[in-house]
Amino acid sequence: MGLQHTFHAPHGGADFLGWRKNRHGLTEIVYDDGVARRITWRVASDDPSEARISEALRLAVGSIRVLPTLYDELKKRAIAIERIAS
Repeated sequence: MGLQHTFHAPHGGADFLGWRKNRHGLTEIVYDDGVARRITWRVASDDPSEARISEALRLAVGSIRVLPTLYDELKKRAIAIERIAS
């Protein structure tokens, strides 16, 4: 069984978090609030741990304040990200 790539807020919100590999093989994290905001970040690590990223996303999407929790969880795991202009 592969790792889960997408997470939806369980508390009735439309918040979505997911991670993906782009066409160059780089890992990206995507956030969408279901209304107006979509943010994409590139993971700035050479060999990111997919399990650590998935755990951070799972915890973040389960909280009421998704983005602040996401930043905290990624920081705890020393996962550096850089925002991609969209």
